[in-house]
Amino acid sequence: MAEVTLRDVALASDCSIATVSRVLAGTRPVGAETARTVRAAAERLGYRPNQVARALRSRSTGTVGLVLPQITNPFFPSLVRELEHALHAEGRAVLLADCDDDPVTEAARIGAFLGRQVDALLLIPVDERRSREAVASAAARVPLVLLDRGCGPGVADSVAVDNAAGMALVLDHLAVTGRRRPCFVGAAGTASAAVERRAAYEAGAAQLDPTAPGRIELGDFSVEWGRAAVDRVWPSRPDALICANDLIAAGALQRLRQLGADVPGEVAVTGFDDIPLAGLADPALTTVRQPVGELAAEAARLLSRGPAGGEPGPRHTIRLAPQLVVRASSAPADAPGGPRT
Repeated sequence: MAEVTLRDVALASDCSIATVSRVLAGTRPVGAETARTVRAAAERLGYRPNQVARALRSRSTGTVGLVLPQITNPFFPSLVRELEHALHAEGRAVLLADCDDDPVTEAARIGAFLGRQVDALLLIPVDERRSREAVASAAARVPLVLLDRGCGPGVADSVAVDNAAGMALVLDHLAVTGRRRPCFVGAAGTASAAVERRAAYEAGAAQLDPTAPGRIELGDFSVEWGRAAVDRVWPSRPDALICANDLIAAGALQRLRQLGADVPGEVAVTGFDDIPLAGLADPALTTVRQPVGELAAEAARLLSRGPAGGEPGPRHTIRLAPQLVVRASSAPADAPGGPRT
């Protein structure tokens, strides 16, 4: 079938091409009756706008590039879903790239998106330091918002959960339920989420035990590291494993079960993020819930209000409040501060 054009819609609605264009693009007000006639004709003929031609005229592609550290982390797909919904509501499409936790690949993906003339970029940077140069360069060209992790002050707009507040919720809960020998199991490197969660543990763990801030094991954000970490710390019998994300916690729970440990009787386990796996773990995992919908909405808002690339202006940093979701991995149902969602 031949492509239906604006001229075809104009002939079918007995209107000028200019009027049809104004109605379908919504660029100028048109009488209600005329607008109804034009839209009815377009629907009847099956007219679909040529997005490539529209992009050439407006110098806007209607696309946002989204670069992720690793799509296999279950937290990121839920965030992608919310971002896609938020941006689709504004008439924007999302292009997705995975950089496999490699800053060099990340820089290449950013460059590829800029080459495709995306209108804006969303990034979850691999590393606060090693990602900074590529992020700063891109932020000088197009509106750019960092999600979940940062690249240092003044580099770009950013929106993330308040990691320190989330860790404080975990520590308060464990104090109420009588834990006194915690150990933090986190991720090495300088990804800001890893650093902030570890620093918050170090700052607040002394409320449980003066020596607790020194009990830290670092690996990566993976199930495998969670299992390995248990083998390293279990001989010292901590009564709480505070994990920097839910994947680490899931691995820890699996290994503790293999060792015959009583969770939460002997040892409580907590995570961070509240991915779907958290509620399905055995026992169900106490964790810090990130407000994923709010993260996406705030990121879309920052993109919409941000200046064009290259224009100097103040950077916006938004930190959203987390929620503690207490489940069976940290407290019996009848204990103070027991399961609640």
